Amino acid sequence: MLESLIQLLQGAKHIEVFTGAGVSTLSGIRDFRGTGGFYTAAWHGLSVEDLLSLHVFRDDPSLFYGWAREFLYRLKDFKPSIVHTTLAKMEQNGLIRGVYTQNIDQLHQKGGCKHVWEIHGSPESHTCLSCKAKSSYDDVVGDVMANKVPLCKTCGGVLKPDIVFYGEQLEGKLLDRAYRDMASADVIMILGSSLTVQPAASLPMATYYHGGKIVIVNSQETPLDKYAKVRLYDLQETFAVLNSWLDQRNPGI
Repeated sequence: MLESLIQLLQGAKHIEVFTGAGVSTLSGIRDFRGTGGFYTAAWHGLSVEDLLSLHVFRDDPSLFYGWAREFLYRLKDFKPSIVHTTLAKMEQNGLIRGVYTQNIDQLHQKGGCKHVWEIHGSPESHTCLSCKAKSSYDDVVGDVMANKVPLCKTCGGVLKPDIVFYGEQLEGKLLDRAYRDMASADVIMILGSSLTVQPAASLPMATYYHGGKIVIVNSQETPLDKYAKVRLYDLQETFAVLNSWLDQRNPGI
């Protein structure tokens, strides 16, 4: 199947990439819905859905920040994996146009990708719930790691990371762009996503409905497996092969 994947990529003119939490497990970040993932265990009696819900955050933001310290405010501790760096090589080589990701860990950018669209937002900035002033990730990380709720320097209000919580809408313009890009793609590579969080999980079907091919590399089954032209399970093995193929194809990249 790896040979089939390479043949598919070689013959495509427009390849899009859609990634989920599974691509970051190789960097040491726990998956969300996989075995041992964030969603499989409660935190202080609360589910992750509760911790990431807007109304719970407004009621007691310390719950979210206490939970999020484990990974969201330790991002400097995590390094890009072979998936992130190989996708950057593919972008440099003109094989892919960029990456649409459900992830909020910024590892695609660290890995070298220049065009990354974060469907679920980014912790790079935080917004005051009171006056809407912005603060950067670096401005708040010290307080979070010191077990404090970060507050706005302008008005003292609570700062919320600019990631999409349950109860918030995804950015409409970004979703429209993603749909158009995937609808025009010859191939969509779905990597490390369980494809269960809507509406983002439905976007790759735009490729299929418009005659393109679906590639899925994920350790767990997904709702779109039956539509996949190539279905693989091991990201590490797949991207080791793709990285070697790229090196042979373009020794200077």
